[in-house]
Amino acid sequence: MFDHLNPETIRAPFSRYSHGIAVPQGKRLVFCSGQLGITKGDEIPEDTGEQARLCFANIEAVLAEAGMGLANIVRINAYVTGREHLAPYMEVRNALFGDPGPASTLMIVSGFARPEFKVEIEVVAAG
Repeated sequence: MFDHLNPETIRAPFSRYSHGIAVPQGKRLVFCSGQLGITKGDEIPEDTGEQARLCFANIEAVLAEAGMGLANIVRINAYVTGREHLAPYMEVRNALFGDPGPASTLMIVSGFARPEFKVEIEVVAAG
């Protein structure tokens, strides 16, 4: 019933989950799991903006598996580990999305599974 989207072009999931789920009934929705700033080869840049760019590149790869792209995103939930990471994240987001952009939530959290991560982004897309 659901299409599980785990593109081979990005790092495999850390645990039992899919990078995305497509619901192919009526309006097609894709729910993308939170993506981190990590390459397929496990490289994690230090820079917050670079991590955010990787997050969105990974999201774009997941959405491509469903025949969608960043323009199909209707909701973004983003998380950063400190106030100093808000502006670099928002610069990347604002460069990728026009005005008005998708619905969006940005929260500061105490951390992620590994301390190197500064940003995590999850989205819902429709097409």
